[in-house]
Amino acid sequence: MLEDLFSKVKLRASYEKKEDRPAARRGKMSIPDNLMFKCPRCGKVEFRDAFVMAGKVCPNCGYHARLSAPERISQIADNFTFIEYDKHMKSLDPLQFEGYQEKVYQLRRKTGLREAVLTGECTIMGQPCCIGVMDTRFMMASMGSVVGEKITRLFERATEQKLPVVLFTASGGARMQEGMLSLIQMAKTSGAVGRHSAAGLLYITVITDPTTGGVTASFASLGDIILAEPKAVVGFAGRRVIEGTIRQRLPEDFQSAEFALAHGFVDMIVERGALRRTIAQLLRLHQGKGGDQDAQ
Repeated sequence: MLEDLFSKVKLRASYEKKEDRPAARRGKMSIPDNLMFKCPRCGKVEFRDAFVMAGKVCPNCGYHARLSAPERISQIADNFTFIEYDKHMKSLDPLQFEGYQEKVYQLRRKTGLREAVLTGECTIMGQPCCIGVMDTRFMMASMGSVVGEKITRLFERATEQKLPVVLFTASGGARMQEGMLSLIQMAKTSGAVGRHSAAGLLYITVITDPTTGGVTASFASLGDIILAEPKAVVGFAGRRVIEGTIRQRLPEDFQSAEFALAHGFVDMIVERGALRRTIAQLLRLHQGKGGDQDAQ
C-alpha cells in the first residue's frame, strides 16, 4: 500500500515538473537569425525578405547594400541569358605570400567564386552585351592577376564580337599579395579598354560601393558613360591618407558618388531599381534603335 502511495506521489511530481510549469507548457520561441534587417544608415528595422525583394535597398533612407556578383547578374541580365567567361581561371601565388593560398581557398569555398570578378555575356532587356561584375566578398574585390586577366579578356572578346561592355566596379584596390603583378593589371586592362574604344564600341561603367585604388585609376575611370549608385564611395587613396598629406580637412561628402557627379567624374547617379532600364536604354541608343521603345 505504501509503495503504491509513493508511486503516485512520484508520478504527480513528475507530471507537475514537465507539464504544469508555464515555461515547459509554452516552450521556447524559435526566431530565425536572418528574419530581420537593421539598416546601418538609418537604424530602421525591416523584414529581410522585403529588403531582399527591394533589391537590398532600404525603403526608409535609400541605403544601397552591397550585392554579390550573382545577385547583381540576376538583377540586371535577362533570365537564362548569362554565359560566363573564364569560369575556371584561378590565381597562383607568385610571391609565395604567407597565408595567401589558404585565404583564397577559404574564400572560394565561402563565396562559390573562383575569383573576385564574374565576366561573361548576356542580354539586358533584349540588348546583347558583355558584362563584368566585381564582388567585394572575395578579398574586397582586390585586383590581382586573374581579375586583370579576366577583365582584359572581357574587352578583347567584346571587341571581336563587336559588343558593348557593361562593367560594375567595386574594389579596395590592388592585391598586395601579388605585388607588382597586381599593379601591371592597371596598364593591361586600360590597353584593352583603349582597343575596344578604338573599334567604336560602347563601354558603360557602373560604380558601386566602394570603388577605390588601382581600379579607380584604371578601367573604372575609362567608361564612355559612367553611372554610379547613390552614396557609393569612389576615390583613389583613403580619406585619412589624403588629409594627412595635404593637412586639410576634406568635405563631408568627399569621395561620394554625389561629390564625383558635382565635379564631372560621374555622368549620372541611378537608383538600383532603375539601373536595368537605364542601361538598356543606353545600349539601345548606341545601336541607333531609339530610347524607351519596347524596354520590358
